[in-house]
Amino acid sequence: MNDPIDCGCPDYSVSRRSLLRTAGLATMAGVVTSMVGDVLTSTVYGETDGNVLVVLSLRGGADGLSMVVPHAEAAYARARPTTKVATSTLLHADETFGLHPAFAPLSPWWQGKKLAALHAIGLPAPNRSHFEAMEAVEDADPGSSARVGWINRMISGLSSSPDVLDQLQLGTTTTPTAMIGSAPSLSAVRLDDLAMPLAEDARLLQASSALIRSSYAKAGGMVGAAGIDALDLATRARTIGSAVKNQPSRATYAQYSDAGTALQHAAQLIKAGVGVKAVAIDAGGWDHHVGLSWNVKATIKELATNLAAFFTDLGAAGDRVTVVTLSEFGRRLQENGSAGVDHGYGNCVLAMGAGVRGGQYYARWPGLDAGEQVDGDLAVTTDYRSVLGEILASRFPTVDRSKVFPGVAAAPLGFMA
Repeated sequence: MNDPIDCGCPDYSVSRRSLLRTAGLATMAGVVTSMVGDVLTSTVYGETDGNVLVVLSLRGGADGLSMVVPHAEAAYARARPTTKVATSTLLHADETFGLHPAFAPLSPWWQGKKLAALHAIGLPAPNRSHFEAMEAVEDADPGSSARVGWINRMISGLSSSPDVLDQLQLGTTTTPTAMIGSAPSLSAVRLDDLAMPLAEDARLLQASSALIRSSYAKAGGMVGAAGIDALDLATRARTIGSAVKNQPSRATYAQYSDAGTALQHAAQLIKAGVGVKAVAIDAGGWDHHVGLSWNVKATIKELATNLAAFFTDLGAAGDRVTVVTLSEFGRRLQENGSAGVDHGYGNCVLAMGAGVRGGQYYARWPGLDAGEQVDGDLAVTTDYRSVLGEILASRFPTVDRSKVFPGVAAAPLGFMA
């Protein structure tokens, strides 16, 4: 899918020839309106001091048994003779669990009770297909024929007139299923991509806006309205861009990390106070069928480095930001012949930041013995939607959770204040 603003147009970047491309802008505007709804002109900024939810998707199916290690389970060591994480290396171990040593950059947040680890979390029924499982996770309404994502439902529940900056996907131009629906959204690889044609050149924008607006007004109908909305968003993008540029990064993110770059941009937006309520970011590379030990060490280190940098970067703004990690499924208990692990079921979730009762592990732990597994996998004892619902209850209490997660009864683990 193309960026909802870019739409693949070759003249997307600002240039002085843009004035001659009114027709191209009109075409683009129609696509923008169809993608983001009809509320583009609501406000320049939304609520500047509200809570923010950052959803970090660990794409590929993260191995929760390596991230949050159930070291007390003899079955874990038996099933992974070459890939188990040594108990002696674990961080912040209690009688049941311990964190992989590559989480070291996050130790200050664990000790400061701002990071919690949840286990045996997942979909209500096993699904080991990457695409189908992630679709189910992001739709969060099994059995429904409507393709509306849970973040979109959340945003719709926060306001009767959602703003285009309420929910953003950063790091990719593909709008995630979680953000599809009636509420507007934007997706961009970089912050610069949020700029509209003409938005950066103030003189050109001023000189041309009246002419373009007149053209759209004469066109009338849906095309005309879409064009005017797009022009207003162009003006707005310039204002937002200036605010974001005044928020330099104050931390070092993982090198050559797309997720790190996206988190850095998210921090800039949040610090700028442009009214963002939900940010979705993908962190790929978790499909470890081969070479689990060194692969998972690298991906955890990247994740931990980026999250540590993100909250350092946010500074005081971090007091209103909560991060949650999600993955489409966990991995099998038994290692395979390639020193990896195949697609499984139950998994871990990390929660970090505002409202989190950190420094603890939370689980209705089922055990890993043969009679406790589901087809050779860690069982799920807590629906991931219940986890998300607990976050919403704490950080977005005005949202009707029964509409965000239909049919899900509250079953709090107690990890949110």
